[in-house]
Amino acid sequence: MLPKFSSRAFLAPMAGVSDPALRLQCKQMGSGLVVTEFTSIHSIIAKEEQLKENMKTIQEFIEFSEQERPISVQLFGSDLYALEKAATIVEPYFDIIDYNMGCPAPHITQQMAGGSLLQEVNLTQQIFKTLVDAVKKPVTLKIRSGVTEASRFLFRDIAEIAEDEGIQMITFHPRTVSQGYSGNADWKLIKDLKEISSVPIVGNGDITTPEDAKTMLDETNCDYVMIGRGAMGNPFLFEQINDYLKTGSYKEYSFKDRLDSFFDYLHLTNQYKIKFANIKSQAMRFTKGLKGGSKLRAKITFSKNLEDLEKTMHDAYSMS
Repeated sequence: MLPKFSSRAFLAPMAGVSDPALRLQCKQMGSGLVVTEFTSIHSIIAKEEQLKENMKTIQEFIEFSEQERPISVQLFGSDLYALEKAATIVEPYFDIIDYNMGCPAPHITQQMAGGSLLQEVNLTQQIFKTLVDAVKKPVTLKIRSGVTEASRFLFRDIAEIAEDEGIQMITFHPRTVSQGYSGNADWKLIKDLKEISSVPIVGNGDITTPEDAKTMLDETNCDYVMIGRGAMGNPFLFEQINDYLKTGSYKEYSFKDRLDSFFDYLHLTNQYKIKFANIKSQAMRFTKGLKGGSKLRAKITFSKNLEDLEKTMHDAYSMS
């Protein structure tokens, strides 16, 4: 059974972005579900063996906090034996096991993982069966529409197999793998999928405002929406979407609010092992759309440590 979600807007898993500090912020701002950055099944197995020797658990490797619940862990990789093993390692810690068949990055698709699996119907069926049989927690799926323009309707077959094998929810990003993040997500395909599915469908792609979220829900009839790039440096979006869906209006946030929010993020990072390079990138995202933002981003680039970065952001605060 899927957990109960507090809202219809979810935070997408994004490599180097949806770290535990940002996830917690988005959760606090009203995200109904957060998902870890996608993790290789092979690295989970390798890490677990190391950690066991030191009497530690996988939570040292995939960091999260109890306040994020419900939280989903996203896995990638297609070796069935490793998949079963990795799923059983992470199952005790997470509320949902999500499987990635949507990542378009070449270094992922070349290892028969992510979006490239959309063409492998038999293997896909075995993957779903293996996962569902291995764990008692709900298993969900993230897919794209197809691999190339010519195969843009592959999602229909994959979704049908997924449902038959017991996958409980499907997140659908209606771009092809070869499109990457270019062009527009074809929301009509989400409507198509919703019409043929009996499991909840989460629409994903090109939601940057509360209005976008409402439009997607209205036009496609999907059950939930998932926000990726729109939430970068903007955790307020979840609260705004929730308010807009309830009341038709929402609070606007100023740039100072965004900076405050970055300092909150920075404060949360103390509890986790987040790379400084990733924290710098988050700082860049929080300054998007600011007057004088490009100058500030140049300064952020040169910051050598957290103190530098904090000083740079404090200076920006007094300027804004």
